[in-house]
Amino acid sequence: MASAAGNKSKEIETEILPAIRVYKDGRVERLMGSPIVPSSLQDPETGVSSKDIVISHHPSISARLYLPKSTQFKPNKLPILLYFHGGGFVIESAFSFLDHRYLNLIVSEANVVAVSVEYRLAPEHPLPAAFHDCWEALNWVTSHANSNTTTEPWLHHHADFKRIYIGGDSAGANIAHNVALRAGVEALQGKANILGAFLSHPYFWGSLPVGSEPNEGLSHLHARIWNLVYPTAPGGIDDPALNPLGPGAPSLATLGCSKLLICVAGKDALRERGVWYCEAVKKSGWQGEVELFEVEDEDHAFHIYNTDTHNAKHMITRIASFLV
Repeated sequence: MASAAGNKSKEIETEILPAIRVYKDGRVERLMGSPIVPSSLQDPETGVSSKDIVISHHPSISARLYLPKSTQFKPNKLPILLYFHGGGFVIESAFSFLDHRYLNLIVSEANVVAVSVEYRLAPEHPLPAAFHDCWEALNWVTSHANSNTTTEPWLHHHADFKRIYIGGDSAGANIAHNVALRAGVEALQGKANILGAFLSHPYFWGSLPVGSEPNEGLSHLHARIWNLVYPTAPGGIDDPALNPLGPGAPSLATLGCSKLLICVAGKDALRERGVWYCEAVKKSGWQGEVELFEVEDEDHAFHIYNTDTHNAKHMITRIASFLV
């Protein structure tokens, strides 16, 4: 029996390289992802302060909060950004090096209060778990809007709840889209509203190719990832959560924010979907302001992997200028 169990622990159930390997005994091996780093009361490069908090124990939802250096000198009210990290719903963390460095830069340049959500990852917690976690995190943030309590003093003292933004990269951008749709039909705690959302290199896909995409159907990497992270999705890879124009998808006119920034990269395999999504929003009858921002000759999430390049700095500046 022990030998059989040992053999099973070595048998691979699913493998999506170079990101993740799932074994038949349920063990998950993450092959990518930057290391976890601690929060800091004052980042040496940006002066941004950060700390980790628990939003919920059941389910387990936590976050890393960020305050810009400006708050050290006066208790001014600043826009608030609820951020959702990328990683295909399977890797990375709100506490990882790449996202911590990126949020420090965004918070410093935009002069905002940020809440980076640590949502549950698939395949241990398949979708829609991440969607639920991020919705709960948004409501936790907005619950401070009309409250006299100091549940979280950084929000109570420094956040302007008339300027709430959500945003994310890749899978995080997919989450931002789905959260914005839900906010369009369901009231938030504190009677708050989302002012804007940015979607960087959004993870959208579907069974039919868009633009110059290859016609690979279920064999494409993006389809395989989706089937791993959301095996019970009612519409498969055309489920509205992945394909915003799929069968039965809600109208994009119901997006619950007033302005939208879509960022794409010229060499990114998801570029066509980002452009397509932007045009679909414009044609939907949505009453907000939507803008497409493209950086040519760059690939997926380039601005997170290497923040020191001219193009990365340009993109971070553009996102920061959106958060006003």
